[in-house]
Amino acid sequence: MKKEANNAINCSTQTWPIRVYYEDTDHGGVVYYANYLKFMERARSEFLRTAGLELDQIEQDYGVMFAVRQANVSYHAPARFNEKLLIHSSLVDMRGARIAFKQQIYRDDDHTLLTEGDIHLACINRDGNVSRIPANIINTLHDYLTNNEESAS
Repeated sequence: MKKEANNAINCSTQTWPIRVYYEDTDHGGVVYYANYLKFMERARSEFLRTAGLELDQIEQDYGVMFAVRQANVSYHAPARFNEKLLIHSSLVDMRGARIAFKQQIYRDDDHTLLTEGDIHLACINRDGNVSRIPANIINTLHDYLTNNEESAS
């Protein structure tokens, strides 16, 4: 885990359940590969929501949003229609204008790793220019991660 002055973070993993619907699959009943990215997006949004950050409120209050800058995804096994999945999301780096998540998608019933991704987000302003993450957002995430680490101990 990379650290920057006053931005050292404790890694915390949050799990978000999701069900595979017919709309998520191809003709063969297998999840279409791009939909795993949608599942990860939902889990990241819920991670931030649980930390006390709403994406629309961040834009309204600070004039910034987060855009995916890089997504490295590995596919190990397929998910199928009506399966329950668990998405594990860990915030692993936060510095300057970047937040990085490590995410894994597991099948709930047998805990098989299906997909994993390293997702890097860039903080941008309304004009699309890179912007440092506002201090209040960093502090909120640090507090959330610290409290989760203490709860897990």
